[in-house]
Amino acid sequence: MTLIVVATIDAQAEHVDAVRAAFEAVVPPSRAESACLRYELHVDNKIPTRFIMLEEWTDVAALRAHETTPHFHALLAATDGKVVKVEVAELSKLK
Repeated sequence: MTLIVVATIDAQAEHVDAVRAAFEAVVPPSRAESACLRYELHVDNKIPTRFIMLEEWTDVAALRAHETTPHFHALLAATDGKVVKVEVAELSKLK
């Protein structure tokens, strides 16, 4: 069964452009990972400092492998100190 991830990232207002650029940069290499089935970046229409990443991975091991990649670590470095809050939900589809 695949693993769905919903990551909600609230950027500091003064860093919203840098946070957006960092997330936009991680999308192509993440999508290129063989175990990545979906990797979509969204912005909240009502809260322009909030980004939502919708991901689907073949399994938990695939997500953990993604978290070790250079592009994921570059994302963490680029957004360090520029976000207010990050919430990550790992979901299993019931039906």
